[in-house]
Amino acid sequence: MSDQPVEPKQNVKIAPADGKLGILIPGLGAVATTTIAGVEAIKQGLGKPVGSLTQLATIRLGKRTDNNTPYIRDFVPLAKLDQLVFGGWDIYNDNCYEAAKNANVLDAPLLDKLKGPLESIKPMSAVFDQEYVKRIHGPNVKQSKDKFELVQALMDDIKNFKERTGATRATMIWCGSTETFKKPTQVHQSVKDFEAGLKASDPDIAPSQMYAYAALMSGVPFANGAPNLTTDIPAMLELSRERSLPICGKDFKTGQTFMKTVLAPGFKARMLGMSGWFSTNILGNRDGEVLEDPGSFKTKEETKLSVLDEILQPDLYPDLYKDLYHAVRINYYPPRGDAKEGWDNIDIFGWLGYPMQIKVDFLCRDSILAAPLVLDLVLFLDLAQRAGMRGIQEWLSFYFKGPMTAPGLYPEHDLFIQLMKLKNTLRWMRGEDLITHLGLDYYD
Repeated sequence: MSDQPVEPKQNVKIAPADGKLGILIPGLGAVATTTIAGVEAIKQGLGKPVGSLTQLATIRLGKRTDNNTPYIRDFVPLAKLDQLVFGGWDIYNDNCYEAAKNANVLDAPLLDKLKGPLESIKPMSAVFDQEYVKRIHGPNVKQSKDKFELVQALMDDIKNFKERTGATRATMIWCGSTETFKKPTQVHQSVKDFEAGLKASDPDIAPSQMYAYAALMSGVPFANGAPNLTTDIPAMLELSRERSLPICGKDFKTGQTFMKTVLAPGFKARMLGMSGWFSTNILGNRDGEVLEDPGSFKTKEETKLSVLDEILQPDLYPDLYKDLYHAVRINYYPPRGDAKEGWDNIDIFGWLGYPMQIKVDFLCRDSILAAPLVLDLVLFLDLAQRAGMRGIQEWLSFYFKGPMTAPGLYPEHDLFIQLMKLKNTLRWMRGEDLITHLGLDYYD
């Protein structure tokens, strides 16, 4: 392992990471402010970027006997933390320092040391629709005659942000609330349909979709950190390819689902059967309040439920998984704040069908787990854009509950396969041999 930059073979031409990189965030709540404050704290030597692959992980090159494992940050040309400038939108007027204090994730003494840079980040007025997020409302909301005018205002915000901060390029990542459950309609089927829908203020166009459209039209890659129907519609896939921009999503994989993508592949690898997996959560942050609405919960439930079915493949293994009962519950419990508790009861069976149980009680911190994901995603999206990669970035599935894939392709949820895919993509970008783990060449 080395701290020295690596000079790898070249496979993909990657533009240098020069100048400032703007990080634009719709939703300056607990996750966003924890990320921003964390980056400032790390820059000042007040903490470590624990949980971040871009900052702490290594990547093996060549054979195990080569002992060549540089840091990812030295292997690919990522933007540095001191190049990042932050901005965003929120329905509340609080600056980032006030919002971070209200979120109550980070300790007050730490936030006070970061007060200067956090206070300087004030939210732009947000695009918001009460029909999509029913449980919260705030005063800092854009007004206009139609949705087309709203996206024009967002594009102006992006342009003004870059001019104000001196950012030469930007990425956008959705950290806003979970919107109510929706299925694609005709307005989502093409860019032409979508733009006509904007001018007609079609009710099926969600705020998150307007942010994604504004980002892509402004030359800004977009990541969706919520389970909303946002970039996973034909119109956005068309636009991202047309404008040669990377997109990815959806729904940050942080607590309970993260554990599922660790444990379920292990049970399947050993051909252990499963009859039931019951999951429940309690949390007291704004996310928990929003998810009290049945429509928003339905959106979240869809991504949380899909994981096991796609990992376990009951159609291929009916003796083990065809009768699996899988349930997910989320309960708003204000005293818990951002310190979520995820409790799982797993009923498995082994040899001759004999039953066993596993119980997991994960007392996690939602925003502490999400912040390094936000950082990695914006840095990797910027890298992908500079490498000329466009459309869905499936290699970033590692970070999501509901990874986007090409139409007709089922997503890969196994965390360890996802990590292999991510690192092999980085190797491919730099012209290095892909790691297959075959290992036979050590024994010839």
